[in-house]
Amino acid sequence: RLPVDNADKFAQWLLEDFEYKNQTVMVAPASGFYSDPSSGKDEVRIAYVLNIEDLKNAMETLAEALKVYPGRKV
Repeated sequence: RLPVDNADKFAQWLLEDFEYKNQTVMVAPASGFYSDPSSGKDEVRIAYVLNIEDLKNAMETLAEALKVYPGRKV
């Protein structure tokens, strides 16, 4: 779960509007993994990366994105 208003919008924002150190992160909104369309609105799935440095960079980038996302929930 993330402190976001809508995981679909957040995923799109990450790809279209956000960059940190010349990179961004691609996430899968979790709503598509539930049979109930109201579930998973604030959840995402992230692929596990075997390269530890890539994973660290992705988590740093995600943390920075959450700080500035306009649809952040407090």
